[in-house]
Amino acid sequence: MSMNIFSQEATEERSESARLSSFVGALAIGDVVKTTLGPKGMNKILQSASTGEIQITNDGATILKSIQLDNPAAKVLVNISKVQDDEVGDGTTSVCVLASELLREAERLVGGDGHRVHPQTVVEGFRLASREALRALELAAVDNSGDKDAFRRDLVNIARTTLSSKVLSQDKDYFANLAVDAVLRLQGSTDLDHIQIIKKVGGKLTDSYLDEGFILDKTLPANGPRRMEKAKIMIANTSMDTDKIKVFGARVKVDGTGKLAELERAEKDKMKAKVAAIAAHGINVFVNRQLVYNYPESLFAEAGIMCIEHADFEGVERLSLVTGGEIASTFDRPDLVKLGTCELIEEIMIGEDKLIKFSGVSAGQACTVVLRGSTTQMVDEAERSLHDALSVLSQTVQETRAVLGGGCSEMLMACAVDNLAKTVEGKKSLAVEAFARALRMIPTILADNAGWDSSELVARLRKRHFEGIDEKDSAGSRMGLDMELGDIGDMRELGVTESYKLKRQVVISASEAAEMILRVDTILRATPRKREGV
Repeated sequence: MSMNIFSQEATEERSESARLSSFVGALAIGDVVKTTLGPKGMNKILQSASTGEIQITNDGATILKSIQLDNPAAKVLVNISKVQDDEVGDGTTSVCVLASELLREAERLVGGDGHRVHPQTVVEGFRLASREALRALELAAVDNSGDKDAFRRDLVNIARTTLSSKVLSQDKDYFANLAVDAVLRLQGSTDLDHIQIIKKVGGKLTDSYLDEGFILDKTLPANGPRRMEKAKIMIANTSMDTDKIKVFGARVKVDGTGKLAELERAEKDKMKAKVAAIAAHGINVFVNRQLVYNYPESLFAEAGIMCIEHADFEGVERLSLVTGGEIASTFDRPDLVKLGTCELIEEIMIGEDKLIKFSGVSAGQACTVVLRGSTTQMVDEAERSLHDALSVLSQTVQETRAVLGGGCSEMLMACAVDNLAKTVEGKKSLAVEAFARALRMIPTILADNAGWDSSELVARLRKRHFEGIDEKDSAGSRMGLDMELGDIGDMRELGVTESYKLKRQVVISASEAAEMILRVDTILRATPRKREGV
């Protein structure tokens, strides 16, 4: 006897229905993004329903963030994509595709094909397979951190591989070297705040360049110094417009123009004293987050102090980071204010725009990447692509091991898992085999997206990898898909290299997400909250 214990609008899905709903949602998400995978992946146009603004991208995290979802299992895949983006910076499409393929295989085991395997048995098999896949991946990883030249070559190859699936793929050699130079300036740090990216529409992508120092997207006032050497910088967030009465609705009643003049003079004296207090810190550059009105600006110019106004919050924070100064709001105690320093501040031109460049900043690792491009969408996508490369490289500088890409690592893991399946007893071996099939789907999708015969290529690739295991042929274990020629090739010779940490995180996140969704046997939806008075 069953009884509904929920309120009228609450819903419940149980057992097969709940599981099917989870599978359908997860598979749909995988199908949305899998055509963007690899160097020949396609782009998606994302259009805002409210503003009509469009984005053109093949970045998995950007696509998934833009989709409004109702299915809970689909939301789990979106979450692992966000975690992958935060943790490593790339591999967001791979992790979704692998998780959805694992669930596709699990659906066949749990719900059909005559197997009827219990979900817990599938989960146990997946865990065994995941452990073996990670072990094989670790054995294949190569660490060249002891050789400076070889390590830089690894970093450039990782950047080229990351960028090969992005809008920058046509100029991947140029941008790979640019990204490596920027990351190596960080000297082992993963703080990408030291690398500023400025986007300026105009020119072509290869007009982009790396500039040592910090560039602020502001202009200098007309009546102040245009260049400052040996700069002592005060970074402030303070009101510099108190010569105006700005309380909304305020009224000042005076009985004559003399009193009004006195009031204005008092306000000016107050501002003059504030400027004098700021100048007493021994500075020659004043950067304020808020506006600086004409009168204080003229006072700074008379004192020979360069004044930069309305440097937005991000600009002030980043400037504080790279110059070593602290953001000040009060000026009574000069001994407690830490000033920033740099060798030179000057105005530069990028295209038709004027910007302010800070050279020789105290944080020597600071640099700025100036991105050029023909359209706003092109420059935005170039920024996302470069950010992915910078994120992966900064992680690789810490976890220095690298593995081979082009489907090589996935096939290597799949072959190791296939060998494990021969030693596993019972129905768990079916789940282990299913895990291997899901891993083989990555090179299959890579080949499909490029328009090649995936069945032929993946079969040949699998044969070479098993030859590498059985005959101890190291060349076989280096084989992957050459997407330019539509053939298999040696990934080490082709320079198709990926971060070990990225690949490891993809397998861990995808298998954990698949396990979590597999364990679901009930979906409960709460009653929507009603507005009062409706």
